[in-house]
Amino acid sequence: MWAEKFKLKKLLVRSVVEAGFDTPKEIQLKTLGRITGGQDVIGIGPEGCGKTTTYVISTINRFNHDAEGVPRVLILAPDQEKIFEIVAQFDRLNQNKSLTIVTLHAGTGTEQQMDELADGADIVIATPDRARAIYLKLGLNLNKVELLVVDDAHQIVKKGLQLPVVELANSIGRAQHLVFSEVLHDKLEKMIAPFMHLPTTIEVEELPDQQVPMHPQMLYHVPNFGTKVNLLNLFMYDEELFTKTVVFANTRQTAETVYKSLQNRIHNAVAILNPTDFEYNLVKDISEFKADDSLRVLIVANENTESIDLQNIPFIIHLDLPADKAVYIEHVSNHDVNAEDETLALTFVTDLELDQVVKIEYTTGQKMQRAELPEELVIEKERKQKEAEKEAAKKPVKADPNKYEPGAAFHEKKPENSKTYNFSSGYKAKLNNKKKH
Repeated sequence: MWAEKFKLKKLLVRSVVEAGFDTPKEIQLKTLGRITGGQDVIGIGPEGCGKTTTYVISTINRFNHDAEGVPRVLILAPDQEKIFEIVAQFDRLNQNKSLTIVTLHAGTGTEQQMDELADGADIVIATPDRARAIYLKLGLNLNKVELLVVDDAHQIVKKGLQLPVVELANSIGRAQHLVFSEVLHDKLEKMIAPFMHLPTTIEVEELPDQQVPMHPQMLYHVPNFGTKVNLLNLFMYDEELFTKTVVFANTRQTAETVYKSLQNRIHNAVAILNPTDFEYNLVKDISEFKADDSLRVLIVANENTESIDLQNIPFIIHLDLPADKAVYIEHVSNHDVNAEDETLALTFVTDLELDQVVKIEYTTGQKMQRAELPEELVIEKERKQKEAEKEAAKKPVKADPNKYEPGAAFHEKKPENSKTYNFSSGYKAKLNNKKKH
């Protein structure tokens, strides 16, 4: 199968089969031919779909027995643990013992790694920051690199390592570029745009056959946390639709911040489950919230919170995704599939949480329905953009005598005073999922 589909060396085909890979996975079927042809590729797929094996196979296939000892392949990974996984896969599939692999990471001293590079390296596997540091010390030769691989690129973005990736890529001459990630989002696209040349994007969505019974889920993709809070306020202002809602945040500090924001609009209709401060409207148990008709919103901090009975709650909102996907799945699992009143789960995520969504979908065997953001939603500006605008506002601007400036009567309304809470009947129907709560 491998020999029929791809132009792989016979020794490599034998190694792949002996390692237990009898047939190529979907991502290998869709990408290996393009990689062998020299094309830049972006491979997107869930954990375990075969991304690492794909580029390990294509990397080994590039080398003949006459390895030169000068780096021809640079593989960037987010951390030391991932580097060890990659090395293990090379050891498993590589029978060309003349190949030399050198790893660069924080687990070993810089001087020792520079000595290893000086002794000769055909493949370098590194974290972006350590590779950049050694390159600047003139210890990493990139002149003959012909393949740059960025693995777990979404994690690299999460760690804020975009700049060293771009600098290393720009320091390499003409080369092929492969990027593998669980998700593709704006921040990741911004990182790879400077060096990818007409890439093809291959995405695979492997879901298990067995599905976990879940409440209907709607996913709202927003740019930042401030917009999450605006969206929550927008929804909660509609007391006709959102009669009882439990909102999950990851920390007590976030829960208290959200509480104060909601209290400005819905006043005493919001409460926190077991807050640290008595100044908040508190609820000691979920049963209190269910029984109190004056309460519409209960905010729960995931930290130090035991299992909570969410049965008969019309709306469950995750403002943050828990670090442990099992916590989310427990919240949203449908324990009574025959219930007449069905709960709707709304999840708010930013770019950096999309990989957690993929893991949840893979575990549950179900995709979350992507929802459009309401037109009335106020998109919060990024903090850096706000700071830049503040600095620009401090600089004196010469007045244009020919330009008419409106007076105080024309001042723009503040977001909190704007009327942003009237939903169309069609949008309400979507949220209701054709069921009354």
